[in-house]
Amino acid sequence: MNAIRDTAERFFLACEDGKGWDVCQEFCHPDATFSAQAPALGEITTVQGYTDWIKGLYTFVSGARYDLKSFAVDEDRNNVTTFAVFHGTHTGEGGPLPPTGKSVSTDYCYCLQIEDGRIRHMTKIWNDGVAMAQLGWA
Repeated sequence: MNAIRDTAERFFLACEDGKGWDVCQEFCHPDATFSAQAPALGEITTVQGYTDWIKGLYTFVSGARYDLKSFAVDEDRNNVTTFAVFHGTHTGEGGPLPPTGKSVSTDYCYCLQIEDGRIRHMTKIWNDGVAMAQLGWA
């Protein structure tokens, strides 16, 4: 397995399993940046902030899991792109409303930019409006 793929895959698994920055930082530059054109993530600008946001999500969304659909390495551009579907049900206290009991199945993509063997920047492509509506939050 090449270094870019290994770093990205280990990061993806840790992030998507809700391990937070404590585990994910091993695969990232300390100041790794984050961007998304999704209002729900609008104030998050670091990979640390994003991985901790995902970790928090796992505290009130039961059955939280993902189905990885695609994992592509672009060695010429030093990046990895993933496509997955997140599933879960809002059953715990947390989020913008009391538990709704509604479920979500939402598509998302990551583009992980690798520099010197570690993640330098992460972009998430996600339609948060659809996810919020499914959960009864919008």
